[in-house]
Amino acid sequence: MEHIALWVAAFLTLGIYSFLYKDNPWYKLCEAIFVGISAGYWFVTLFWDNIYGKFWLGVFPDTTTNATGEIVYVSTPDYWLIVGAVLGFLMLLRLVPKIGWISRWPLAFIVGATAGFYLINYFSSNVMAQVQDTIMPLFGVGYNASVYDIIGNVVIAVGTFTGLIYFFFSKEHKGAFGGAARVGIFFLMITFGAAFGYTVMSRMSLLIGRMDFIFGDWLGLIG
Repeated sequence: MEHIALWVAAFLTLGIYSFLYKDNPWYKLCEAIFVGISAGYWFVTLFWDNIYGKFWLGVFPDTTTNATGEIVYVSTPDYWLIVGAVLGFLMLLRLVPKIGWISRWPLAFIVGATAGFYLINYFSSNVMAQVQDTIMPLFGVGYNASVYDIIGNVVIAVGTFTGLIYFFFSKEHKGAFGGAARVGIFFLMITFGAAFGYTVMSRMSLLIGRMDFIFGDWLGLIG
């Protein structure tokens, strides 16, 4: 059984990489298998984690018997979860053409609530964290800072200041102001390059893992 699974995995891996040559039926078959298995996996996972694990057990929690023989809930029922279940059901009405417009109400609620949640979440985790890192003491005054910390604080302060100057379009970028803007471009290019490089390296790690599987586990060419 283990050898069969190994050959199936190799077949699917090579089928996906066959797209590098051109679009072909082998690739389409592997793509359809991947999409179908992913959809089925997430359907089952979300059902047991959300519908059963959170909604059903949240509204109808398990019961137990106490010392006096009385049946009590393991946890307090959370009836607010019914509101979420109703909204989820209303979203499914989009499948019914005549009353599909009702699905816009829960969709608007979910989009608004999610936007508000992520606004606060990202504001505290990204915006405020970046502001805090930007206003750190340059030379370690008030805390024990190493030479690397001091250099890093200076670089962050200069990069933030010059980057903001570059996006200040009310004044023509000439003279010292233009020089600072060009320094800001330099920092921006380094930032974008680092982000792109991180993305490429993460994809390369996936490629290396698959190549290690093909030449190591499957073909046995790597000891």
